[in-house]
Amino acid sequence: MSQSNPAASAIFATKAEASRGRLFDESESATRTAFQRDRDRIIHSGAFRRLKYKTQVFVYHEGDNYRTRLSHSLEVAQIARSISRVLGLDEDLAETLALAHDLGHTPFGHAGEDALDACMKDYLGFDHNAQTLRIVTKLEHRYAQFDGLNLSWETLEGLVKHNGPVITDDTDINDLPRALTEYAEIQDLELSTFAGPEAQVAALADDIAYNNHDIDDGLRAGLFSIDDLMALPHVGQAFQSVIEQYPGLEETRVIHESVRHLIGSMIGDVIAETRARLDAAKPQSASDIRTLSHAVVSFSAEMTQHNATLKEFLFRRMYRHYRVNRSMSKARRIVTELFSLLHAEPDLLPPEWQVGCDGVKGIKTARRVCDFIAGMTDKFAIEEHKRLCDLSDPRA
Repeated sequence: MSQSNPAASAIFATKAEASRGRLFDESESATRTAFQRDRDRIIHSGAFRRLKYKTQVFVYHEGDNYRTRLSHSLEVAQIARSISRVLGLDEDLAETLALAHDLGHTPFGHAGEDALDACMKDYLGFDHNAQTLRIVTKLEHRYAQFDGLNLSWETLEGLVKHNGPVITDDTDINDLPRALTEYAEIQDLELSTFAGPEAQVAALADDIAYNNHDIDDGLRAGLFSIDDLMALPHVGQAFQSVIEQYPGLEETRVIHESVRHLIGSMIGDVIAETRARLDAAKPQSASDIRTLSHAVVSFSAEMTQHNATLKEFLFRRMYRHYRVNRSMSKARRIVTELFSLLHAEPDLLPPEWQVGCDGVKGIKTARRVCDFIAGMTDKFAIEEHKRLCDLSDPRA
């Protein structure tokens, strides 16, 4: 039997000792709970290491201080652990899901994903959440007994459903990305219910991290100013409070202090709202939380509106800023040209990636090329594009 996590004290926490297990049976660890073991497998995976050079908003070479997928994932994990600790949930499971939630992202952020999805439109498409499942169940080749990482049921469920049920009244299983439908034939992840509470915490921790850290990165990059933020409810108030409390404070410290306050206030809001929902629902287990008709971990209505206003501002002033647009335009061309070339000439793939292809422009070849490109870092994609498309580059 798996060890228990004494920090998971709430009756509705997911219990490591009661895990539904792994697809492939393994002996339990003598020193770690099932979820600690999952976390360690993710940290040691190749996909996790590659997050270091994958874009959050800015391509890696634009500066050392901007967030990458790796630093973002670590920040999400810290927030998820903090919230889980206060609520008496399993911190290790929340951390595991936070660390793994972006494994399926392509190089160049959402621009790369959009380009790859367009390339795959005739071959069942591309979705980064489904790609995360594909990575941890199939594409990582580290263990002698199985492909993937053989993670616990609870971790796989949380990765697939952290944003809510994927089968709804408007969506059936045939509408889902192929990676999900394929895996559903092997193991039932109960796709029509909510995920456990730790996965819901990880999803909100992601929102808290990227909204606030995009404020930091956007200010650092000069895409907007503190004055531009003053009109935003909640955000403007936080900056104004710091400026009034510390007159004459240098701008970099104003930014850090304000963002720190914003993160703290959002965490406090999630904890208060979640406690109220738990008090109303009175769940007696994590399974009870899964069967509710709504998420139990949530922002308040007021904070939800503040976040929507902030996201609209960031979309308009940062994600669609002309400097970001120029960079992402180049990124889309790189992904599109790499896919077109490798799909038409699969013999250009490294030998291990040619395995499983079905010839020029085949559907299996498309998926292998897609997996190859999706796993690239920004750095590798740029270099591979030069090697294959720049006739003056002598490298093969």
